[in-house]
Amino acid sequence: MARLPYVDPATAPPRVREALGLVPALNVFRTMAHADTAFRPWLRWAGTLLGALELDPVLRELAILHVARLTPHAEYEWVQHVPIALAVGVTQEQVDALEHGDPQAASFTELQYAVLRFTREVVRDARASDEAFETVRAALTPREIVELLMVIGQYMMLARVMATVDMELDEPATTAVIDASTAVVDRSDQAS
Repeated sequence: MARLPYVDPATAPPRVREALGLVPALNVFRTMAHADTAFRPWLRWAGTLLGALELDPVLRELAILHVARLTPHAEYEWVQHVPIALAVGVTQEQVDALEHGDPQAASFTELQYAVLRFTREVVRDARASDEAFETVRAALTPREIVELLMVIGQYMMLARVMATVDMELDEPATTAVIDASTAVVDRSDQAS
């Protein structure tokens, strides 16, 4: 059982209720909605990370799945992102390799392995080694590297929220999360 109640859209403040209406009815959103003033900006941030990066979505999802597997009690993140990863082009063989703790499996390209190593070092050590950094820098632009770091940081934070509040698993929303994220970003851009 979750350590915090989920926000009920019916009793939420109007701006939170409106924002919850834009996204799938998932526990992650209903938990983050407790942070009333930060919720809408966080939705926009999360939507940007899922739908408006130069970073290849396959690399993004591999990093997210790796963060989920490296973080104890991050099953929610894993369950939600496996279908998203498969939808953007990650293979089942790659998902299986990460699930079994094998980021060096033959199913990963050199770049994918470099991103997984970089992710692992950032999660565990807060800083990628010079070798891991240089390998990623040889293949990605500075923008993509910073975007990768933003993705890693976002999903480390979410994993810790999920673990600390004992967030209950939802059925995977698949690409509905990406679709909703795009709508949140588009709506925010129109309001600007």
